[in-house]
Amino acid sequence: MDITIHTSFLPHDDPDASLAFYRDVLGFEVRSDVGGGKMRWITVGPVGQPDTCILLAPPAADPGVTDEERRLIAEMMAKGTYGWIVLATKDLDDTFEKVQASDAEVIQEPTEQPYGVRDCAFRDPAGNHIRIQQVR
Repeated sequence: MDITIHTSFLPHDDPDASLAFYRDVLGFEVRSDVGGGKMRWITVGPVGQPDTCILLAPPAADPGVTDEERRLIAEMMAKGTYGWIVLATKDLDDTFEKVQASDAEVIQEPTEQPYGVRDCAFRDPAGNHIRIQQVR
């Protein structure tokens, strides 16, 4: 089999703030931006990796989601327990400094993990847990 990861989903509750974080802070390029208001689907991805994308989407836009589920999703996003992703960089310290300078909420400074990875963690504007690990 030849399977790759093409697009991963992360929720947003403020498309402009999420776009600014992924484009201006992380340096991702915008692949598409459709819809309007809070009902926008924004696809971003790392420069030079056109086949790897993150879809920033309104989490409760599906008409099959109940009002109770929308309330629960909003609560989980506020706590930072709804969405998360792991990114990688060759220079973790430099990346950490740049993201921290953007006033992103720091969850964890660069740390050697007991499982052999050096990483750090932030929350994006929607509360998503963003871990960034050092690649060698």
